[in-house]
Amino acid sequence: MPTSSVSLPTRPLGNTGRQVTLFGLGGEGVLRTWGEEREAASVISRALDQGVTYCDTAPAYAGSLDYYGATLGERRQQVFWASKTHDRTRDGSLRLLDESLCRARTDHFDLWQLHDLRTTDDLRRIFSKGGALEALVQAKAEGRVKHLGITGHHDPAILLEAMRRFAFDTVLVALNAADGHRLPFISTVVAEAVRQEMGVIAMKVCAQKRVLDYMTMTEALGYVWSIPGVSLAIVGCETPAEVDENANIARTFQPFAPERMRELEARTSRSARALAYFKRPEM
Repeated sequence: MPTSSVSLPTRPLGNTGRQVTLFGLGGEGVLRTWGEEREAASVISRALDQGVTYCDTAPAYAGSLDYYGATLGERRQQVFWASKTHDRTRDGSLRLLDESLCRARTDHFDLWQLHDLRTTDDLRRIFSKGGALEALVQAKAEGRVKHLGITGHHDPAILLEAMRRFAFDTVLVALNAADGHRLPFISTVVAEAVRQEMGVIAMKVCAQKRVLDYMTMTEALGYVWSIPGVSLAIVGCETPAEVDENANIARTFQPFAPERMRELEARTSRSARALAYFKRPEM
């Protein structure tokens, strides 16, 4: 499918001073594999051709960093590039950053995030002396990362506590039409992020395509983009055709009315547990 001459709509990413496209290329799909260099390159290249300006990766995502490093080249300047550290210590996180920058063939990431915060022990380790937060602060001071963030999909209380302890620039959080039925992130984490003027990046919009049993991709993305405060949604793609579909949905998006939002939420109510499989179990 040829790319469109119509630009992808953009929104500000919190108070970072950067604009990002509604649709960002996520770290799942073909990018979370090994040995799929040609297929991964085609997806990355198509996203850039479509005008996507936000790209997501992490050292935990198999060959993702290597695929980007082999593909971006001079086009690195086109994207706001986000990576992560899953290590909870200062020294371990700095080693991961060194390795990640080398694999990605770049001298900096635009956003570096604490990956997948789940438990109070994660917070204790990250925020203690020698913890990963020290690595984030040091890397920003050195110019190797521009902005700092957190990610999570397990427990809203953990993200809220992290946001209370430090002024992060962004939060990457699981959001879809089933969110409000159990351990909601929209009314808690997103609301607090808006108060702090943080950028909100949505993930798990389709919950590994499970949400698509209840609505179309246009509805799934439109729901998340209609949540006040959301800057963009990242979606993992298997093929260039999936990139095209998401880009075209973004180009034609109009905010959903409250009635439509409630109707989409109602469709997911009977399967709320299955669609929120990534959240912590009920206590």
